[in-house]
Amino acid sequence: MRRLPRFGRAERAVHHVTALLMFVCLITAALLYFPALAERVGQRDLLKPVHVWAGFLLPVPILLGLLAKAFRSDLRRLNRFVPADWAWLRSRDRRAVRDGLGVIPIGKFNPGQKLNAAFTAGAILVMLGTGAILTFPDPWPDGWRTGATFVHDWLFLAIAVIATGHLWYALRDRDALTGMAIGTVPPSWAAEHHPTWYRELTDDDQTPAEPRS
Repeated sequence: MRRLPRFGRAERAVHHVTALLMFVCLITAALLYFPALAERVGQRDLLKPVHVWAGFLLPVPILLGLLAKAFRSDLRRLNRFVPADWAWLRSRDRRAVRDGLGVIPIGKFNPGQKLNAAFTAGAILVMLGTGAILTFPDPWPDGWRTGATFVHDWLFLAIAVIATGHLWYALRDRDALTGMAIGTVPPSWAAEHHPTWYRELTDDDQTPAEPRS
């Protein structure tokens, strides 16, 4: 069965390694943050350095990914909001590419994916900065350390919620999940969810078929 290329090795590697490091950060943070979990698991002396090192390593996959042309191309797509994105956000069904006026010309990434990428990038930078203050507290005044603790703790909870939602949406769409796992997707899925990107790949100027019910 014919499939369309969606993500190359560089994009998939950046996503998988970043997701793994984020997962380690979230799990170790939960074990360190909640006393009941910390007491049950123990090993605090081990958990803390694992959490710190995973946090400091989070930007590394993205920086290395910049060496790949395909990854840089995806970043440009993610950083660009177009009128179709606002139409998609106003639609009732966030999975649909149709509104009352017809097909919404969604490209390779829908607005939800763009917003999630922006949040993740910003969260990594903020967590890296506040984490550095908490890991090396001596140069910083008390007010900075208190503020860093507050931001770090609450942003951890926000990231946990967003990451859970991201995973939930991914598990609901097997073709999207497969696209990130092996790099290819069925043409029917591309035409249904990302019609503009589908036409870019296939040079098909015709309107995609009605989405599956």
